[in-house]
Amino acid sequence: MVAELADWNNFYVMVGSASGALIGLQFVVITLIAQKPQLRGAGDTAAAFLSPSIMQFGVTLLVSAVFLAPWISERFPLGLLSIAGIVGIGYTGIVAIRMRRQMFYHPDIQDGIFHLLLPAAAYTILAGSLVAVSLFPHETLFGIGAAALLLLCIGIRNAWDNIAYMVFVHGAEAE
Repeated sequence: MVAELADWNNFYVMVGSASGALIGLQFVVITLIAQKPQLRGAGDTAAAFLSPSIMQFGVTLLVSAVFLAPWISERFPLGLLSIAGIVGIGYTGIVAIRMRRQMFYHPDIQDGIFHLLLPAAAYTILAGSLVAVSLFPHETLFGIGAAALLLLCIGIRNAWDNIAYMVFVHGAEAE
């Protein structure tokens, strides 16, 4: 399987680069938003809705870095990804609690899908990768690639949704 990972290099370079760039952009946007006085009381909401995007981009970057490293065996990198998946599942539970506690925004069905359901599915794929590789080695690589791409796309969608809300909805209310 280690030799087969070489075929994935371009994919993980692209996905990892996109994740790293988007993490940087999120910090810029958060810095700009923090300067708006009417948004300063939204700390719980930021923890519920902005932080998961950073986690999703970060895990995508981790998956890319792990698969681009020159491993001798697939066991250690897949173990790392399984641990990341387990942590991600736990973090999704924390996000659910934060979404329920915050009072700044009322989540809708799309928020549940894109902040809880889809990330949990991607993290579950990663969590099961160490076991799945012994049964389906080739398919496991596609599953992990799909999970990384899903996390990247979820992060992009959620980042856009957060920024659009802050600018168009909450910004309009402030005027």
